[in-house]
Amino acid sequence: MNDFDRHSRVDKFEKRRKNTKSISVLMIAGSLLVVVLLGIWIFGGGDDEEAPETQQTTEENNSTNETDNNETTESDEQNTDSNDSNSSDSEEQGTDENNQEETNTDTEENESQSSDDVQTEQVEPTGENVSEAYTGNWEPIGTEQEGPHTTNYDDGSQDRQEISRAVEVATGLDADTMTTHWVGNGGDQKVEATVSNEAQTEIYRVYLSWVENEGWQPTKVEVLNEVQVNR
Repeated sequence: MNDFDRHSRVDKFEKRRKNTKSISVLMIAGSLLVVVLLGIWIFGGGDDEEAPETQQTTEENNSTNETDNNETTESDEQNTDSNDSNSSDSEEQGTDENNQEETNTDTEENESQSSDDVQTEQVEPTGENVSEAYTGNWEPIGTEQEGPHTTNYDDGSQDRQEISRAVEVATGLDADTMTTHWVGNGGDQKVEATVSNEAQTEIYRVYLSWVENEGWQPTKVEVLNEVQVNR
């Protein structure tokens, strides 16, 4: 064997050994790459799966909190509305009670003035149609009018309303059944009113005088036999 053949075999052996080594290195590198990819897929995939679950849980918690907040807000609004309603009802009830108390006070005053402690005195009748006449110590009925007074005889006027109340006190007629037949001038700041009950079994002519800032005051009552608006 010559030197050329020997060197040729040595070169081939070296080349084959180098090729085998390279293949081994590549296989090892490939195996490591596969392991790394598997690790990334396994652990990375787990995180990706947990993320939506965590996000879903967070969204559910937020939704629950929003629902609770909305329910709390609605409950607060309902409580506020209820309190406002109760307050409004209480105010209305208080107003009604005050109005009722004022009405009761007016009624009590009228009843007090028309009770037996009003002292009356019989006087001489002034005509054939008068069966009985008497004066009394009635108090002025009270008034809402202020300043200089001029009597207004129109139906529904403040004077007519206050005159009716004074007549009710002096005669004892019921306001709901009393019929007013005539109201007219009886002199300076004085009026005369002819009234009766519905059946006209009780007929009266009432004389009233105006007391400044205190209202109309009955001064005399005549019991009539029949309705007569002009004497």
